[in-house]
Amino acid sequence: MICGAQTYTIRDFMQNEADFASSMRKIADIGYTCVQLSGFGPLSPRFMKDACDEAGLQIVLTHTNPDRMLTDPEGVILDHNILNCDYIGIGMMPERYRSPEKAAQFALDFKDTAQRFLDAGKKLFYHHHNLEWERNSQGLTMLDLILDVLPPDLLGITLDTYWVQAAGADVCDTIVKLKDRIQCVHLKDMAVKGFEQRMAVVGEGNLPFKKILDLLKTQGTTQYLLVEQDNCYGEDPFDCLKRSYEYLQKEGYQ
Repeated sequence: MICGAQTYTIRDFMQNEADFASSMRKIADIGYTCVQLSGFGPLSPRFMKDACDEAGLQIVLTHTNPDRMLTDPEGVILDHNILNCDYIGIGMMPERYRSPEKAAQFALDFKDTAQRFLDAGKKLFYHHHNLEWERNSQGLTMLDLILDVLPPDLLGITLDTYWVQAAGADVCDTIVKLKDRIQCVHLKDMAVKGFEQRMAVVGEGNLPFKKILDLLKTQGTTQYLLVEQDNCYGEDPFDCLKRSYEYLQKEGYQ
C-alpha cells in the first residue's frame, strides 16, 4: 500500500498556480509519494500534472464534479488521461439523491458513465460520508442500494474511516464487506472534545488504526492509503499531514 495525501486537507493553499506548486512540494517533502486531487482552484489538468511531476508525486484519484460526469464523460476521461490518473472520484452524492428513496436512482443515473469510464481504462469511485448508512423501510442502507446496482467492476468505494465510525458502523466489518471495492481508503481519525466528534491526525484519535491497517494489509486489495483531515481546528494542515505520516511510518506503512 502506498501512502498519499488527500489534498482537500490543504484546499486553502491550492487556489492558484504558485500556491499549488508550492503545496505539492511541501507534501512531497513530508514523504508522501502520491496525492488525490481535490479542493483545488481553477487550474488546468496539464499544469497540475506538471507540478506534481516536478514534486515527484503520482496523481492516483480525483474528486470531480459529478454533474460533469453525466454531461461530459469524454471530457472527464480526457482530463484524467492528461493527469495519468485512472481513478475518477465523486466526492459527495449530489443533494438531489440524498435519501433512501433516491439512492438507487443515483446508481442508475451513473451506470452509463461508469461503463464509459471502464471502457476507457478508468474507474468510477464514490466517496461516502455517514448519510449513506440511513436505512429505508426494508432496512437497507443507501449504500446497500447503490452497491446493488453498480457491481465492483463499475464502482469503487473510497472508504473513509472517520465517516464509517460517524455512521455508527464498524470500520473493520465495513472493510471486509467492501473488500473488492476499496482500492483507495481515506485515513482520518476521530477524537472527541466534550460531546463533539472531531476529525484528528491519524493515531491521535480513538480509532483502532493498527487493527485497521493490519486488516487492509491482510486483505490485500487496497492500493492507496490517502490521509485526509477536512478540519484541522486552527492547526497547520501541513503539520497535521506530517504527524499522520510519521504515525504511519512508525507503524510500518509509510
